[in-house]
Amino acid sequence: MTADKIIIIDFGSQYTKLIARKVRECRVYSEVIPCTADLAYLKNDKSLRGIILSGGPQSVYMKNANQLANSILDLRLPILGICYGLQLLSHHFKGTVKGGKTREFGRTNIRRTAKTVILDGVSPKLTVWMSHHDHIKTLPEEFKVTSRSENGLISSFESAKRRIFGVQFHPEVNHTQEGTKILRNFLYSVCMIKNKWQMGSFVDEKVKEISTKVGDEYAICAMSGGVDSAVAAYLINKAIGKRLICVHIDNGLMRKDESKEIIKYFSGKLNLKFIDASKIFLGRLKGVTDPETKRKIIGKTFIDVFQDFALKEGKRLSSKTKRHKIKFLVQGTLYPDVIESSSFHGPSVTIKSHHNVGGLPKSLHMSLIEPFRELFKDEVRIIGKLLKVPEVILERHPFPGPGLGVRILGSVTKEKLDILREADYIYRSCLHKYRLYNRIWQAFCVLLPVSTVGVMGDVRTYERVLALRAVESVDGMTANWFHMPSAALEEISTKITNNVKGINRVVYDISNKPPSTIEWE
Repeated sequence: MTADKIIIIDFGSQYTKLIARKVRECRVYSEVIPCTADLAYLKNDKSLRGIILSGGPQSVYMKNANQLANSILDLRLPILGICYGLQLLSHHFKGTVKGGKTREFGRTNIRRTAKTVILDGVSPKLTVWMSHHDHIKTLPEEFKVTSRSENGLISSFESAKRRIFGVQFHPEVNHTQEGTKILRNFLYSVCMIKNKWQMGSFVDEKVKEISTKVGDEYAICAMSGGVDSAVAAYLINKAIGKRLICVHIDNGLMRKDESKEIIKYFSGKLNLKFIDASKIFLGRLKGVTDPETKRKIIGKTFIDVFQDFALKEGKRLSSKTKRHKIKFLVQGTLYPDVIESSSFHGPSVTIKSHHNVGGLPKSLHMSLIEPFRELFKDEVRIIGKLLKVPEVILERHPFPGPGLGVRILGSVTKEKLDILREADYIYRSCLHKYRLYNRIWQAFCVLLPVSTVGVMGDVRTYERVLALRAVESVDGMTANWFHMPSAALEEISTKITNNVKGINRVVYDISNKPPSTIEWE
């Protein structure tokens, strides 16, 4: 039985994939389509039950702003507009959208003013997540206001006759109270979803798709040892077996004993090869301080090392199997990597580039396989459990592809890496001791390009400052700083300053995302 489907039209919001993830949490299959795409083909999709319009960075009244395509309305399906999507609906049907002095960003209180199916069973007063500077001044005919914010601005509306609904806030963000319930109301009470979707079907579909795509060729997998690459390797291994060659590269930017642990966990379970390329990476990073430049150097070096391996391994295989080269490269790229690095489905704003995003050089002669490119880490962990990936791997905190290279602010040297490795090891060990590790989404240390005066044993010191970071999150798109118990913080700080030569001061980062990112670079 084909699952019912929801289409999400992306107008460039950083949260678009959060909508898709929340919809899938409600067991409804969803696809994201750029607002610039030709949507005529959707007329023939018998499984399509509704449409969601995402937020976006533009103002609907701007000259070149993306507008609502008539082909969407021609489908005569229920529509939910979120943020920019709400303003777009109002603008399209001749309502008035204006900028103003009152802007709403972050947590905002709203109050229901009229009965509406999408707020059915939801508290009449809610705290929601807003992110807008424009607002609706006057509504189109046949539309009614269903809630207002504490500032008196329209926060939701509906046209029951047209089956069109809009919310100015973001129900897909965890900070919005009862956001999932609001989406469920739209999906099940308005779109009348009946045939549900399950994550297990994603695994079956991907295995079939990859098996067909690879055929009897070989693929190599960039195996960092983290959750994403490990689950990707298990998935591809299920599809093509030993014709998947997993390659772990020690780039010199790994945490303490990390490569040894990866070899221990995966040897015998996967076709694993190990390459020590630490000298190459550190040589190319010498003297580089700009974070974007560091990321790009690391990304290019990864590709260079893989290219060299693929050519040599391809020649070796061709002498045995008559195949001339390895044709596929597997990466565990996730959607947050993509949306922060590029305008993926729509006109979103680039936040930072990720080492595994951006395509491959033509000289590599391999096609990318990124099975999780449109998923979040929590979804990948669910897939990992279905594939029986070891729990110790699935519980690992996210670790950036550039590794410690983007946790040392400024130039990267072996001396700084050794200092950071020891401090990071102590930090993580203490988190395990206090049983905090699994309560935290991500925790790590950042070595700052700052030295401060200290005193140790009546001797003046002038050593580096270390920042500790720990956040709570579900998907990495938004995050709150973790309220670390003072006893744990004190022990972590004391152990680091007592045991790691080169650090005499430890600070704790209490910034949320937004406005900050989780990583510092």
